Amino acid sequence: MTNIYVGNLSFRASEEDVRNAFSEYGEVSSVNIIMDRETGRSRGFAFVEMPTEEDAKSAIDALNGREIAGRAVTVNEARPREERPRGNPRNSDRNRNYSRDNY
Repeated sequence: MTNIYVGNLSFRASEEDVRNAFSEYGEVSSVNIIMDRETGRSRGFAFVEMPTEEDAKSAIDALNGREIAGRAVTVNEARPREERPRGNPRNSDRNRNYSRDNY
């Protein structure tokens, strides 16, 4: 299974638009358009999963720079997700003991 990043995606692009573009190059397992939690609107990028590496490579080569839903997209193999600390980073110092004696 190959995970593909699709960037610069039009906010109007639907899952069907993305699936149709990629299915020209092979089977598409899933399409996940990333949505903003606050507004419910697309964040302008998506991930597409294709079961075979060969089909994924063909799709990446053919679709990088091509228009989907009226906008030229950036397409490449997705990098593994980096682990990020959970919680509010602004509160990370709250549990530290900052007193005059420590200086």
